[in-house]
Amino acid sequence: MSIDASPARPSGVSNAAWALAVLCLVLAIGDAIAGLFSGIGYRLDLWSYRNGLGALRYVFWLATVTAALAALATILGASTGRTGAVVVGGIAMVIAGITAYIPWNLRQIVNSVPPIHDISTDLENPPQFVRVATLRKTSDHSVAYAGPEAAALQKKGYPDIAPIVLRAPPDKVFETAKAVLASMALQIVDADPAQGRLEATDTSFLFGFEDDIVVRIVAGADGTSRVDVRSKSRVGRSDLGINAGRIRVFTTTLRKKLA
Repeated sequence: MSIDASPARPSGVSNAAWALAVLCLVLAIGDAIAGLFSGIGYRLDLWSYRNGLGALRYVFWLATVTAALAALATILGASTGRTGAVVVGGIAMVIAGITAYIPWNLRQIVNSVPPIHDISTDLENPPQFVRVATLRKTSDHSVAYAGPEAAALQKKGYPDIAPIVLRAPPDKVFETAKAVLASMALQIVDADPAQGRLEATDTSFLFGFEDDIVVRIVAGADGTSRVDVRSKSRVGRSDLGINAGRIRVFTTTLRKKLA
């Protein structure tokens, strides 16, 4: 009686699983690079931000299909004992899944927040940009306040955004507010203690979108100070709730430091 100890040859299905897994890994990496370059291209002035954001929709669908094919390759690899197909397919599935999730999540955020990009704690007399007005391009939004429609949407979407009243003199509040802006990694572009005005700019990581913030500090009654904050995006219709979030962080941090 003889025993054939030679290893079994991979079947056609096993080979197909391996080939599909490798293909999916290449596609997944390509999808991820395309997603990153949609923002990098805007930073390099290769296309407009609208084209960059629009490309993310196609990245989502490509990554979704790639993740589905990678899952198929992983299943086929597991059923035929092709460990390499399982590992490579799993890696491809994770990369493609993350790539697809990012634009999907951005869309969910857009649908959940008001379609505005100019947020202020004072809707009747919003703090005015002075230095920032000289930094914006002609293609950027005007520094003028967005108006009654934006105010109504803000009241509905962000009812907690309100003026800050602190029991501290304006000069102390000014220096503390300046330190808070710096701690938030914002670039301070103007600081005028005489007028109680601070202006700063925040730049997003991928696309390099710039949002501007202005802080106005005035003396109140009984040794208090009133602080109003306004945060406005330079481009785009919706800000994904980032301006309101920035004001909340500033408000919370300022209150803690002056508690």
